Amino acid sequence: MPNLTATENVELALQISKNPLKAEEVLKDVGLGHRLNNFPAQLSGGEQQRVSIARALAKNPKILLCDEPTGALDYQTGKSILKLLQDTCHKKGKTVVVITHNLAIAPMADRVIEMKNGKISNITINEHPQPVETIEW
Repeated sequence: MPNLTATENVELALQISKNPLKAEEVLKDVGLGHRLNNFPAQLSGGEQQRVSIARALAKNPKILLCDEPTGALDYQTGKSILKLLQDTCHKKGKTVVVITHNLAIAPMADRVIEMKNGKISNITINEHPQPVETIEW
């Protein structure tokens, strides 16, 4: 919503959630604590993507679907978002599904499902997922 601040954009989604998290806290978690009152036109593409991630996280869903969550982010910010997603899964007991073309991040996953020509081609169970901090790409 171009006429809403980052905080208002996240709060808008919270109206349909039963047990939402606080918008300001989630925006801080994605590294946007200093941009709470900025409008989308005042944010970079990566910052806008992080507002979208914050909006999804703030709804506090049991399952979180993330399509290329680091696509518009620089390397360090991408790693911090992946760490946040991994922590959301392991520390808060949520299911996080990350859809990506970046196979280098597969070692962080509990399960990797590969697709080829629209069909599942391989499923790998990872009993010892790597912390995001140890993954390089």
